[in-house]
Amino acid sequence: MEEQKTIYIILTDTGSLLSRMIRLYTREQLNHTSIAFDDQLNEVYSFGRKDQRNPFIGGFVRENIRGHLFMNQDRQTSCAIYCCKVAITSYNNIRSQIKHIEANRDEYSYNFLGLFGVLLNIEVGSEKAFFCSQFVSYLFHSVGVSIVNKPAKLVTPKDIAHSTRLNPHYQGNLMQYLA
Repeated sequence: MEEQKTIYIILTDTGSLLSRMIRLYTREQLNHTSIAFDDQLNEVYSFGRKDQRNPFIGGFVRENIRGHLFMNQDRQTSCAIYCCKVAITSYNNIRSQIKHIEANRDEYSYNFLGLFGVLLNIEVGSEKAFFCSQFVSYLFHSVGVSIVNKPAKLVTPKDIAHSTRLNPHYQGNLMQYLA
């Protein structure tokens, strides 16, 4: 059996205006998905805000989980962290894909249209446009690891939270987890 490595999937609710608006529609507490390669969350990636002050400028981001958006003293960030063991070749392939996207980040965009596609259950968006949960699902699917049994363009944070392929690691306050 091939050696395995652990990948972490983080679902968060920052309490920001945009996350509160999304929560009103989805009725789900956690509505942002990220992927990390260590349990201290030092290396975290997603598709989300490129400008912390403007939620409508989105794309590929290396997230600073200890930054203002996640660690704002005025509001607490709730989170659920899951882990998934994968073969070391799958782990390395996912990391390589992320490095490729990071190196070519200007070619990628946030799939705002895809969010409406999810509402209508229609796959929408180009091959270089992602929203957060679509991105994470796509990465796993691309290496043959299915974490959700539906197309990546339709995957929501709720789908990821209910994945039987993922193991719960932590649920609660993000600041307490990092302490």
